[in-house]
Amino acid sequence: MADFRHETERLILRDWREEDWPEFWEGTNTPAVMQWLGGVIDESGQDNARRRLEGYHADHGHTFWVVERKSDGAILGFCGLKRCNEPKGPIGDMEAGWRLRESAWGQGYAKEAAQASLEIAFRKFGAPHVIALTVEGNAASWGLMKKLGMQRRPDMDFPDTVSWAEGENIIVYRIEKDDWEAPNG
Repeated sequence: MADFRHETERLILRDWREEDWPEFWEGTNTPAVMQWLGGVIDESGQDNARRRLEGYHADHGHTFWVVERKSDGAILGFCGLKRCNEPKGPIGDMEAGWRLRESAWGQGYAKEAAQASLEIAFRKFGAPHVIALTVEGNAASWGLMKKLGMQRRPDMDFPDTVSWAEGENIIVYRIEKDDWEAPNG
């Protein structure tokens, strides 16, 4: 199977390489980036996260891919797709997710990468809908979900049983394929 690679105007979403991990952790394992994700993680937590990301790819053919900036090759973070596996959540639903380093915030990179991920979910993987998860306090994340055309689905919210949500309810946004296709043809 060929390595995954998808280009947007300014970004490359691609499979992980061994040399990506140090730059990824240096840029994203910070108090600001990890504020809504359970806080900065130690080396053991980083190893577990890496195994999860690699496992999503092995199990489903997609994961939260590396986001690389075309202009300089910098690793900005990740964005992509996985199958929801949160206990009490919508297990198996296609889930879009992202995490970018702080210096990449406010420049439209997350939206660009997330739009590409939705296109891949609907066109390549035939998803009937895509969800995204966050917590109520993470306004930047659910703000992006709204910009992507996702709708808040309080009927799908579920209680936290994972460490990243730190006891808060996990809130769900969702977009149907038909609603995505209307403006994206």
